[in-house]
Amino acid sequence: MKVAVTGSSGLIGTALTASLRADDHQVVRLVRRPPRAGGERTTGDEAISEVRWDPRAADAGDPPLSGVDAVVHLAGAGVGDHRWTASYKAEIRASRVVATAALATALTGTQPRPKTFIAASAIGWYGDTGGRDVTEAAPAGKGFLSRVVHDWEAAADPAREAGIRVAHLRSGLVLGIGGGVLGRLALPARLGLLPRFGDGHQVMSWISLTDEIRAIRFLLDGPGAESRSGPYNLTAPSPVTNAELTAALHAALRRPDFGWLRVPAPLLKLALGEMSAELLTSARVLPERLLAAGFEFSQPTIAAALAAELPR
Repeated sequence: MKVAVTGSSGLIGTALTASLRADDHQVVRLVRRPPRAGGERTTGDEAISEVRWDPRAADAGDPPLSGVDAVVHLAGAGVGDHRWTASYKAEIRASRVVATAALATALTGTQPRPKTFIAASAIGWYGDTGGRDVTEAAPAGKGFLSRVVHDWEAAADPAREAGIRVAHLRSGLVLGIGGGVLGRLALPARLGLLPRFGDGHQVMSWISLTDEIRAIRFLLDGPGAESRSGPYNLTAPSPVTNAELTAALHAALRRPDFGWLRVPAPLLKLALGEMSAELLTSARVLPERLLAAGFEFSQPTIAAALAAELPR
């Protein structure tokens, strides 16, 4: 199988590319910089090639994808990378909605058309639900991220209308030591100084990097994958509170856990602005459709995930 991947240098994209190559699939990395001559030479792997694709460029809608069987679209500006100024909120939106629409439109004009479009999404779809259980059937929330995710998923409609199978990855907090939330929390946790955020009662829906990649492969090319479309919650079946995550991380690193150490919600909002919602939102997001399709998590508990993902 020949698979094109955007966001291939990120935490998830790097792991997905390695997984695909381990099973002898060809990978085409869609990159914004000029492609390296002859493909990705740093790996010495002839089955990994590069194509320049920048959704901000004039030719954004025309990446050469003929012969590609599937596209996995993971690219997008990090929601936790910068304070949410008006300009950065516009970048978050454009990097998801505009880029997805451009890529979906490009797929409709490719001959032969790819059969599958796997598009990143997020549990931000649900917004703050007060910690109650939500599944893929729940409506979108009202906040900024919820509106972005709603439009992000809708941007794939041109591909869907052209008969391409489209699946949306509503990923939770992806726990992998190479980056993301675990990469940011690991250092203070190693010092025994990771605080609770707010009151620590907010529910955080997470998934290990290992299971994130396994779930993507399940939807991409697993048995029966051709019948799987629409949104899928990529979250472990056992969400935890912020306090439970903090305690588990300290325990995994064999550090003391000071339950009294916390950053009050007003201080977080003052320091981070609107981005503080990422740390304070409470939603218990369950992987109902994945489980119904027969997916089995290898790391269903936070303790198992941290034991597997943290370096020895």
